[in-house]
Amino acid sequence: MVIALILFILTLLSGVPIAIVLGIVGVAHIFEIGNPAYLSVITQRIFAGMDVVGLTCIPFFIVAGEVMNASGVTSKLLEFIRSLIGHVRGGLAYSAVMIAMILAAILGSANAVASILCAVLIPEMTRDKYPEEFSGALIASSGILGPVIPPSVTFVYFSVLSNVSVNALFMGGIVPGVLLGLGFIVVIFLSIKKFNLPKGDPFDLMKLIKTFFLALPALLVPIIIVGGIMGGIFTPTESGAVSVLAAIIAGLIYRKFKFSMLPAIFVRSAVATAGIFIIIGFGNVIGWSMAIDGIPQAIQAAILGLTTSKTLIILIMLGILILVGCLMEATAAMLIFTPVMLPIATQVGMDPVHFGLIFCIMLTIALVTPPVGMTLFVTSNISGISLNKLSKAVIPFVLTAFIVTFALAFLPDLVLFIPRALGIVAG
Repeated sequence: MVIALILFILTLLSGVPIAIVLGIVGVAHIFEIGNPAYLSVITQRIFAGMDVVGLTCIPFFIVAGEVMNASGVTSKLLEFIRSLIGHVRGGLAYSAVMIAMILAAILGSANAVASILCAVLIPEMTRDKYPEEFSGALIASSGILGPVIPPSVTFVYFSVLSNVSVNALFMGGIVPGVLLGLGFIVVIFLSIKKFNLPKGDPFDLMKLIKTFFLALPALLVPIIIVGGIMGGIFTPTESGAVSVLAAIIAGLIYRKFKFSMLPAIFVRSAVATAGIFIIIGFGNVIGWSMAIDGIPQAIQAAILGLTTSKTLIILIMLGILILVGCLMEATAAMLIFTPVMLPIATQVGMDPVHFGLIFCIMLTIALVTPPVGMTLFVTSNISGISLNKLSKAVIPFVLTAFIVTFALAFLPDLVLFIPRALGIVAG
């Protein structure tokens, strides 16, 4: 494994795409193991990683994001929420978090939420004289609510890797998602004086009522999706399909969406889906090679050999996830570290659903941590804001997210409250 590890570090630092890194390292590790028979099944392992029914919801969520981006749904949500809270100082910043929470319940992806918010909110925040680095950091950070509030692509993938109930993960993500959103609101409140955040227009009840009815089709979309999942009406894949249909209907109501847009939407969605699935396929090679070489068991023995304290072991795992998140793409990290950490967590008494939520949230926060934070890159590219500026401005949001997640790691009853109330997780 030593050669494979050195190769991993060198290729990662040299900027090789993460999918290629995983493929190269997986093949190198198989050579290290020294059994030529394993080489003949590499192609099979690549396709086995991608050929999973549970992953079929991913392209649906990507298409839904593209449709939402084209259909004017976000602008209607912005008008309503600004009329609700825009009159307070920093109201537009608060609106960004609230819109992100609504979009998260439709899209399930950090990059989709961040890209839509960039397109709609950056011009508004620039017009209201918000500092660009604060605006970009807020939008990138709000994007990470996408994979936490259900439905979630990240939770789906963890479920596929671990056999933990995806519905339990979805319902368990509600409380952490809301708490992360509240944490970001606290950061905004503490930033009002520092950045001299402005007020919006005075409160107008008639405008609030008007914008509410205009935003109602957009507001109903997440209610239908999350309600359908909670009620057992939709499977995750079906919820993805419903999100596409609901986004198209909302776009037609707003007269922004045209069916002629679909070919371009499908092309962009296919490219994005292919990128994710290539990472999953190549990542499955290294995950398999590590399994047959007994690497997960060796790491488990090393960690459990240090201490038997549940508190310390949880803290060690959280520390490892911070380091991993700063260096590795989230999908690849999940594939490699799920079989390593899940057995440790269950051995020290963590509920698999509780661990899965904390594990996924930690890797989701990594989407906005330098140097590999993909959502930071997306926000920087779309908004034109310097990546260096974003990397500094995002620190308060990242620290807040870590504080909330560390607290939730030791508060399982809070995280599992909704799944237990719905009877998905045993009380």
